[in-house]
Amino acid sequence: MITTFAWFGYEVSKKTYFDLIKQAGFDGVTLWWSNDFGDNNFRNNPELAQNAGLFVENIHTSFEDINNLWLDNLDGKAWLDYFLRLVDDCAEYELPTMVFHLSSGDYPPPFNEIGLNRIKRIVEKAEKHGVNIAFENLRRLGYLEYVLSHVDSLRAGFCYDSGHHNCRTPNEDLLSQYGSRLMALHLHDNDGIDDQHRLPFDGTIDWSATMKKITQSGYKGATALEASNVGYEGLPPEDFLQLAFERAKRLEGML
Repeated sequence: MITTFAWFGYEVSKKTYFDLIKQAGFDGVTLWWSNDFGDNNFRNNPELAQNAGLFVENIHTSFEDINNLWLDNLDGKAWLDYFLRLVDDCAEYELPTMVFHLSSGDYPPPFNEIGLNRIKRIVEKAEKHGVNIAFENLRRLGYLEYVLSHVDSLRAGFCYDSGHHNCRTPNEDLLSQYGSRLMALHLHDNDGIDDQHRLPFDGTIDWSATMKKITQSGYKGATALEASNVGYEGLPPEDFLQLAFERAKRLEGML
C-alpha cells in the first residue's frame, strides 16, 4: 500500500486533490485534522477521500503551542480535552491512527508527570475505542523516549519521520530503538540542514539503509509520503503526483 499526505502545495479544490491522488496510483491518504490552515470543512475529507477510492491511513493532529501539554495551566487542560475529542473523532469517522507531536521548538518545557498523566488518559481512551496514537520524532527526542518508556500500550507507538531524523537528529538510530513500536511513516527528503519535505531521492537520506531498517522492524503498514511541491512548483499537480508515486514505488520495492 502506498499513501501520501492529502495536501501537497497546489491551489485546487479538496475534491480535486483526492481525485488527482487516486489517478496517480496512490491507495490512500493521510489527513490534517484541524482548521489550522483555514480548512473549516476538514471533517468532510474522509468522505471525499472515500468517494475518490482512497482509504484514510491516519490523521495528523494540531501542534501549535503543544508545549502547554506539559504545563499546569488552562491551555494544558485544553490540549487534553482536544486530544480526548480527537479519539471520539477517530472512532466516529473510522480513522485508525492519529499522529501526535509531543513538543515544539528548541526549548520546550521539561517533560514531566503532568504531561505524562494527560497522555496516559488519552491513550486509555484510545484503547477503549480501538484507536492508535503514533508519537512522532522531533528535534527533542527525550520526549519520545520518556513517553514510550512510560506508556505500555499496544495503542501507543511511533511515527517515523525521515526528514526530521535527517536534519534534526541524524546520529540517532531511531528505527533500531523504536522500530518495534512503529505505527506510521512520514517519508520525505532534505539536504540534512532544513526540513524541506522534498521527494525521496532528492536529498541526502540513505534510502537503502532506511528502508532496510524499516523492514527489519517488522512494519507492515503503508509506504507513506509526506512531501510537498516546494522546489517542484514548475510541475503541474498531475506530474508532481506521478513523480511522487514513482518515488514511493521505488521505496516500496526496497521493503
